[in-house]
Amino acid sequence: MKILMATSEAVPFAKTGGLADAVSALSLALAQEGHEVRIIIPRYYSINRSNLQYLEGALGVHTGEREEWSAVYTALLPGAPAKNPVPVYFIDHEQFFGRDGIYGVPSEPDFLDNPRRFTFFSRAVFQLCRKLGWYPDVVHAHDWPVALVPVFLKYGERTGGLAKTVSVLTIHNLGYQGIYHKDNYAYANLDWQVFYEAGFDDWNMMNLLKAGINTADKLNTVSPNYAAETQTQAYGFRLDGVLRYRSGDYRGILNGIDTKVWNPKTDWYIPKPYSMKDMSGKRLAKEALQKEFQLPLEPDVPLIGMVSRLTEQKGVGELFGPAYGSAWSICQDMALQMVLIGSGDPWCENEIKSLSSRLANFKAHIGYSEAASHLIEAGSDFFLMPSRYEPCGLNQMYSLAYGTLPIVRNTGGLADTVENFNQDTGAGTGFMFNDLTPQAIYNTVGWAVWAYYNCRSQVEAMRIRGMQQDFSWKKSAKQYLALYAEALAQAAKKSG
Repeated sequence: MKILMATSEAVPFAKTGGLADAVSALSLALAQEGHEVRIIIPRYYSINRSNLQYLEGALGVHTGEREEWSAVYTALLPGAPAKNPVPVYFIDHEQFFGRDGIYGVPSEPDFLDNPRRFTFFSRAVFQLCRKLGWYPDVVHAHDWPVALVPVFLKYGERTGGLAKTVSVLTIHNLGYQGIYHKDNYAYANLDWQVFYEAGFDDWNMMNLLKAGINTADKLNTVSPNYAAETQTQAYGFRLDGVLRYRSGDYRGILNGIDTKVWNPKTDWYIPKPYSMKDMSGKRLAKEALQKEFQLPLEPDVPLIGMVSRLTEQKGVGELFGPAYGSAWSICQDMALQMVLIGSGDPWCENEIKSLSSRLANFKAHIGYSEAASHLIEAGSDFFLMPSRYEPCGLNQMYSLAYGTLPIVRNTGGLADTVENFNQDTGAGTGFMFNDLTPQAIYNTVGWAVWAYYNCRSQVEAMRIRGMQQDFSWKKSAKQYLALYAEALAQAAKKSG
């Protein structure tokens, strides 16, 4: 099967979050299964041209105002099988992508011309296919920046070599939809009848993700539970009705994790690799983590880790909100230690710095460090994720792989990957709560700490149970292949 991944991010070239990891990991897993996979992304300013190969000839893209011209570069995705490499194509348009930031910069978090930037890029996807003379069976678009890909395919691009191509749209986070003033629609070079037929209209604005949801042949999101949640008013961000309407074509496919990178048996960021048969390396990682964050070297005190974006989605208000968040009380009342790395909302960063200076058992680093994140996953006893909503979540899966027990809210992918502790039977792989309140977080952390001190054998059994879980991309890739096959079969049936 020929598969083209259309995306605004892909590691190791451009990344702001889990989208980049998911696209590249899925592409590698599909290539391992023997399928022909290619990726197309913009060539941002941060991607050095000298590391890429120039593809001869300019690429012309018709827009509503003029024909835009760009260059095309290429490289191979690292980690792909030698016999089945994954080419990555970079659309090089200096005006649109030759700048700092992917979607914005601190002074302008959402670039004013983002609708035009990604409209151009989405149209360039099809021009690249024609330039290469390579036509995919499936074009797989990821999130709102490329949600116009299924729209363009349905309304004009499904001709010639693309006549039998089908589209799949993956929603990585429904909270981000690409909503802009409808004056930008003319740049798409589509009839205004399509604006309403494809469902762009959103309270006199233009909603890119909504149009993609309406027009893609198949849809999915990144966990089964999140697929169900997004069809409710509470989690649907005003698109729950559209998703219910498309429910027959909508699936939840759990993301995997890169087990070559996140594996305690081979992790070179930690002092000593470890496994279910020999957990001594985890004890050494805990000691190293305590030293790294200048905490007392207390091996028998439970250590809670966090690696998080400090935003509302992650439940940081209920945990760190001044005068009402539960972090202060947790650290004051309980015999534990807590470490955190993360960045985000300035108020939260400031509060965390304050807590770190006032509490002897809470230490934090503002920012991100790959080495520190691995050490936290390996060295912590528990990992705290009090998310308001979580489409899939990766850290809870990293934690389970490292024998670190997640403390999570019962939502999205967290509910699909963590089994709640049952004191009577000893079953479970973590600790869960339902309502996102400071008291619920406090109580659940307290429950985990109580179990650590009073049910130690059960806690150790939970660690092993978590490490036995299979979160590799191989299983997810097979589900995507089944979704592609459904889309192709459905299209063939329609065409007679």
